[in-house]
Amino acid sequence: MEWIHKRRNRFLSILSLLVVFFFSLFALFPLFALLLASLKPSSELMRFGLNLKLQPELLSLKNYFYLFSEQARLYFEWYKNSLIVTLLYTAISLFLSSMVGYALAIYDFKGKNLILTLVLFVMMIPLEIMMLPLFEEMILFRLIDTYWGVVLPFAVAPFAVFFFRQYAIGLPRELLDAARIDGCSEFGIYLRIMSPLMVPAYGAMAILQAMNSWNNFLWPLVVLRSNEMFTLPIGLAGLLTPYGNNYDILISGSVLAILPIIILFIFFQRYFISGLTLGGVKE
Repeated sequence: MEWIHKRRNRFLSILSLLVVFFFSLFALFPLFALLLASLKPSSELMRFGLNLKLQPELLSLKNYFYLFSEQARLYFEWYKNSLIVTLLYTAISLFLSSMVGYALAIYDFKGKNLILTLVLFVMMIPLEIMMLPLFEEMILFRLIDTYWGVVLPFAVAPFAVFFFRQYAIGLPRELLDAARIDGCSEFGIYLRIMSPLMVPAYGAMAILQAMNSWNNFLWPLVVLRSNEMFTLPIGLAGLLTPYGNNYDILISGSVLAILPIIILFIFFQRYFISGLTLGGVKE
């Protein structure tokens, strides 16, 4: 009976690996098709669309060289803008959202439940409903066509606040009492003692917040005005017009646009799963 049990476990393991492998190929298909299309002339894409047909005689790096030409000079301006906006948004959002979530988890004060309810309520409001008042607010503060106009309205993300709050619930309270006895301030306790314990949560949220900012299209489209200030999603979308489509930049530029998120995930992947798992601790 024991060998039957072992064979069944081995069979289930192999079956699980095959299923994961199949779904991995299914998920990677668009990326591979995009990479292959970036190595082909744009005329091939217009004739046959995205496909996995290998034609070695057509493959070249011509589209990538074109990105560095004078005709495509705005591409790297868009790339720079996206990097700046993503770095600003991710850093500010992690810092402010973690402080709010930490306070809602650790401290007891009047109105705490009301604030938490409002945070959950804001999570359910679509961006389209808040867009007009936020746009008028940006006009009032003269932040139209600036990086801060894109970053500040969503600097404190409701989902990030709730996530950090759930994570901070599981932090050991004994460290708080010991630090207070030693004369450490409340901000010092958060910054020096609790923040290092929340590194997995920071890692998980860094990936999610950076990815949201990097792919954000609608709000930057509303706030930004000049071509030089556009982010990558807006700039690449602008290459598709009724008067012509510049697939040379669009496809190769889209491939390069994926690189920052991949690099970010490689650096923070060890925190991602643990952060999401431990963040599910409930009261």
